[in-house]
Amino acid sequence: MSMFSIGLSGLNAAQNALNTTSNNISNVYTPGYNREITVLNESRNNAGVRVADIERQFNTFVAAQLNNAKSQSTALETYNTQISQIDNLLADREAGLSPLMQNFFSALEDLASAPSDPAARQGVLGTADTLTAQFRSFDGYLQDLQSGVNGQIKDEITQINNTTSQIANINREIALSRAQLGEAPNSLLNQRDQLISELNEKMNLRLNIQDGKTYNLSLPNGQPLVTGDTAYKLEAVTSPNDPQRIVVGYREGARGNGNLVSLDEGLITGGSLGGLMSFRSETLDKTQNQIGQLAASIALEFNAQHQKGVDLNGEQGQEFFSIGQSNAYYNTDNKGSAEVSATIDSANTSALRATDYTVRVINASTEEFEVIRKDTGEALEADEWSFSDNVLSFAGVDVNFNDINLAQNGDSFEIQPLRRAAGGMEAIVSDLDKIAAGSLVEQSGDLEVSNVRYENALANTSESLQIELNENKNLSVSGYTGPILVNGVTLSLDANGVVQDSAGTVAVLAEDDEITIDGVSFVLADVSTEGTLTFQQGSAAAGDNRNALALQDLQSKDIVGGSASLSGAYGALVSDVGNRTNIIQVNLDARQGLTDQLRAVQQSESGVNLDEEAANLIRFQQFYQANARVIDTASTIFDTILGLRS
Repeated sequence: MSMFSIGLSGLNAAQNALNTTSNNISNVYTPGYNREITVLNESRNNAGVRVADIERQFNTFVAAQLNNAKSQSTALETYNTQISQIDNLLADREAGLSPLMQNFFSALEDLASAPSDPAARQGVLGTADTLTAQFRSFDGYLQDLQSGVNGQIKDEITQINNTTSQIANINREIALSRAQLGEAPNSLLNQRDQLISELNEKMNLRLNIQDGKTYNLSLPNGQPLVTGDTAYKLEAVTSPNDPQRIVVGYREGARGNGNLVSLDEGLITGGSLGGLMSFRSETLDKTQNQIGQLAASIALEFNAQHQKGVDLNGEQGQEFFSIGQSNAYYNTDNKGSAEVSATIDSANTSALRATDYTVRVINASTEEFEVIRKDTGEALEADEWSFSDNVLSFAGVDVNFNDINLAQNGDSFEIQPLRRAAGGMEAIVSDLDKIAAGSLVEQSGDLEVSNVRYENALANTSESLQIELNENKNLSVSGYTGPILVNGVTLSLDANGVVQDSAGTVAVLAEDDEITIDGVSFVLADVSTEGTLTFQQGSAAAGDNRNALALQDLQSKDIVGGSASLSGAYGALVSDVGNRTNIIQVNLDARQGLTDQLRAVQQSESGVNLDEEAANLIRFQQFYQANARVIDTASTIFDTILGLRS
């Protein structure tokens, strides 16, 4: 092989190396670009050098680790952005609920000091209006966040579909290029890897590299998203069990043309889409329910106590607050046609919990159900729910079926007792004289009872209603001769005033039995010991402040879930959101640190270093010049040989 050929091979190799280096320098700031190197091999038979390949510096393992880390970081970043809005709202001392609740009960204290003073009564109404307006404002803000999450989910799904379509197209171009040229251009490979990286910032996906060439993508449950040159689109759909909620839908079928099914929210993890899903289910729903529980507790307990009082007109107090209605939805995938509605049992507010429920019909004919708390995923025990006359009762909630016979086994229903309670909270008493500061009925005795309520109380009682429970758990009544209700069943009194059961024998009562006598209702809290209880009409004097004092005492009682005061429950809510915000921030910092480390590893291998490329330019320029000298030398030698002949 002549020196000319050897020199030319060197010139060609040097030119390719210089082109590669200049391409690296030009794309130093191009997202997704991977540094290239020119691979040189020795030609056969000492024929110089040949360019074996323009090799892309890409490490699949490091890229997979980095994509996973970016997916988790983006999810936490999205979560943190959303939860910080709630944390800032609740942590604002001026805009918070705590000072407004304090002002309201301070106004009640003023009312107790001067029950007939119009200024004191106006103070109660004014602070009540301010408090309820803030509850509605909080609910409106959280509901706006729900709507915002729905909108962002739609946007994320649109971007995911655009990206998967591009990946499928590039898969096709790469396959054509391999068929025509025997290999794929590095630019296409870079574009595809960059799209995979961007897609992982949207949601966590599984990547399967078929034959080391074609990229196939699937959801975590294995459903395909990209197969070769085919992309399967996701869709933003309304949740089948909650029409106010947007979830991710997937169309089944060989080419995505089959039935549209909604994916479980827990399936979508990682990326901004997963972060939105996690924030909504873990924090936003819970916070709305906690605010709703707070609103329902103060409203219903205040109403119950207010109705035990008498106003300046000598009339029994009416409901003081109203709250938003409970939500109940049937699942659109149900086979039956049964519909439901839900109401809060105002006599059992201590059982209310800040959570939603899923009610599933196990056997409609035998009236068997499964009630699942959505915050814990646990099913209530069989003795924690009851069903009668198309009403399913549990945890302070009554779920009313229009007709249980229309339900089929497996049907499910979404019950949200408290989600929008704060949104409908209002003070419905506007007349100063209607504030019931006096006591309607005077109660005394040592019999332990709870949930005492009045409705047309003592209308048929001669002087006072006297109740006695003996050691045999028999109840006797004096001062009244009409029927009584025990757990909703009408019973009678014998000649001695002892309660008789439906068989005409002396009734034996049990703990938690609900008794109603002449408009007075109460629940037996303890039947293990004897006791007496007396009710008599209270005075309607203008200076009577006994009910105002009882209303004021609600501030310190554990009326939220039966275990926390209003201020304690609100403090726990603020602390819970604050702690969760801090945890997310700490996890984000840690995950971001790992992502930065992996990005540094990736860049050390695939990134362009301008200093190194500048050195390569000089090196390959010298390489080019040296090979040019080889050709020049060969030419001189050739000329010399020709000159010898002459």
